[in-house]
Amino acid sequence: MTKSSSDLEKQPDLSTDQTDQTTDVEPSAEAGADISPAPDGGRVAWLVAVGACCTSFAGLGFANSTGIFIEYYLSHQLQGRTPDDIAWIGSLSNFIQFASGCIGGPLFDRYGAWVIRPAALLYLLAIMMTSLCHEYWQFMLAQGVLLGIGMGGLMFPALAAVSQWFDKKRAAALGVTISGSSIGGVVIPIVFSKLLNGSSLGFGWSVRIVGFIMMPFLLFSCVFIKARLPPKVSNFFDWGAFKQTEFCLLACAMFFMMLGVFTPLFYIPTLAVSRGMDATLASYLLAIINAASIFGRIIPGVLADKLGPSNVFSVAGIVTGVIVCCLDKPSGTAEFVVYCIFIGFCSGTVISGGSAALARTVKNPQLMGTYLGMGMGLSSVAVLIGPPINGRLLDQYGFLSVGLFSGLVCLAGGGIALLSKVFSPHGVISKF
Repeated sequence: MTKSSSDLEKQPDLSTDQTDQTTDVEPSAEAGADISPAPDGGRVAWLVAVGACCTSFAGLGFANSTGIFIEYYLSHQLQGRTPDDIAWIGSLSNFIQFASGCIGGPLFDRYGAWVIRPAALLYLLAIMMTSLCHEYWQFMLAQGVLLGIGMGGLMFPALAAVSQWFDKKRAAALGVTISGSSIGGVVIPIVFSKLLNGSSLGFGWSVRIVGFIMMPFLLFSCVFIKARLPPKVSNFFDWGAFKQTEFCLLACAMFFMMLGVFTPLFYIPTLAVSRGMDATLASYLLAIINAASIFGRIIPGVLADKLGPSNVFSVAGIVTGVIVCCLDKPSGTAEFVVYCIFIGFCSGTVISGGSAALARTVKNPQLMGTYLGMGMGLSSVAVLIGPPINGRLLDQYGFLSVGLFSGLVCLAGGGIALLSKVFSPHGVISKF
């Protein structure tokens, strides 16, 4: 029987309904294609970058001051411990910081920037607990475990947020973000040293005052860091990232660089004191390294947007490796100062340059936190084992072996980063 045209019009469009139902259940794989491009500037975007800079000031700035704590512990609370024993405190903290990126990055992609707030509270709690410590196991729990979790929860969501707001200027914005760690690395050692050596406050209140200084910076970051893109509900990890050869090589390069790049921050004060420098003056060497790394993070970041983040990242690893190999060479005050300026500037590019290079491999910007967390999370093992290995080398063979080991692994990282260009879809000579 033939149906009238009016009957046909009354029938539901089953094909359309089925398509809609399928879309509701299984989001399109190309969902990220409709996302608007990053603004690459503007008031909100730069406030996000400044907020992320504040998290770096508080989090990585404290990590960059590890050397002054090691030098103090060796002569005070933990004077019966060996350097490699004490180095485990800082290395455990850095390990957990980078390892927690595997959690913090995906959490940011799923829930947005609010994940920074509990991390900020945990970070402040860890500092206050550190001020109460007297025994080795207490320092391991407070400054090692708690502080590491807090720093990781601050660092990776902040990096992911900045990467969402910037594209063509991403490396420069990440350089501004990570420069906060350098500023913190200048301020914290000086403040801590002055409080310890120039007052009667003692260790406990000196650490607490440092925590109070960080509070307004963390508050600013909690208010102004925002996600630009809607949450991405997907698998917690994107294992497809490891099918990209370029991503794997960049993550491997970051691993080797992280194995050696923190060595001067850990051992420069101890080396300087062992060669006759005053302890207070030796603590300023960390400030010099971090002051130089401010320029080493921002200037190469601007260049990376023009020359390519992978190019700048690989060069930074190679040059840093050469300089770290010369760790044992300085002997006088002037030589230490010059060395710290050079190592600070060159090593400053490693984290910001590595972050920008890894971000270039992300195909869907909604997975930015996941990729950064997974890529840099692999470096957690490097920052865990690097300082204790160097501590053991120091006990057995001296600072020459420490410098050679750390420098050579940085050189290897730079070479691997250069090799990643072979597998880049943009080509070996490209500005990517």
